[in-house]
Amino acid sequence: MTNKTDLIVGPASRNYYSQRLRLHYVDWGNPDAPPLLLVHGGRDHCRNWDWVAEELRHDYHIIAPDLRGHGDSQWMVGGTYMINDYVYDIAQLIHQLKLAPLKILAHSFGGAISLRYTGIYPETVEKLIAIEGLGPPPKMLAQRAGKPADERLSGWIDQMRGLSGRSPRKYPELEDAVKRMQEENPHLSPEHSRHLTVHGMIQNEDGTWSWKFDNYVRAFPPDRWDSEETNALWGRIEAPVMLVRGTDSWASDPTEDGRINAFKNAKAVNVEGAGHWVHHDKFDEFMGLARHFLKD
Repeated sequence: MTNKTDLIVGPASRNYYSQRLRLHYVDWGNPDAPPLLLVHGGRDHCRNWDWVAEELRHDYHIIAPDLRGHGDSQWMVGGTYMINDYVYDIAQLIHQLKLAPLKILAHSFGGAISLRYTGIYPETVEKLIAIEGLGPPPKMLAQRAGKPADERLSGWIDQMRGLSGRSPRKYPELEDAVKRMQEENPHLSPEHSRHLTVHGMIQNEDGTWSWKFDNYVRAFPPDRWDSEETNALWGRIEAPVMLVRGTDSWASDPTEDGRINAFKNAKAVNVEGAGHWVHHDKFDEFMGLARHFLKD
């Protein structure tokens, strides 16, 4: 007998609203299964999770959103994308779709958003995997904290002013963008690079291609990353947390830098030979870790 989920070729494309923005997500079906939210990182998109979703769709009801300013979600009016706005968007998605209690798998900035959400609403999350989702390493935060307010704010103004005059890069052919994707992450196979590029680009009226994300998401917000507040939120998380890191990445080891101590119930896993995108770079190994951790 054929499983009904086998008949679904790909995810359904849907929208919801948050702070008057039309935000996009994909639904991989299987609505009677336990919910699993997949949250991508900065300058990425929800189809980054396709390989993970294909593996887990029979066990979970998978929802993967495009963050504001990313993928097929609307760009905000203005240009300062603050982490708490993203947290609100995720809170709205979970609330509107009645997903709680749920499990979350998130990457990079999506991990930071998901950890913050979970610290605010610890009763709604059963388990959480964050792939390099702790935010900037402590050394980088210390350097930034050492700058006086005027220098930090003027730097932000200069950065925003520069982005305001920056037009989205145009690639003559889609293959040119695929090549750029491979340069960004040499671990990716040609197949993966092309898939991520196709879903991450839009064709312009003149026939050229540009990335879908808003250039303003590149800016680092002017406010300090409050480590004390962040640690307090992490400390409120009751659910088991798995912090995944690639040994070839720029991210620091949370056990060595002490950030894991903020959590009540967390374990850190280093994946050898993986870069920042562990779920792409060492897919089979990562899926083994994820399946084992997520199971009840």
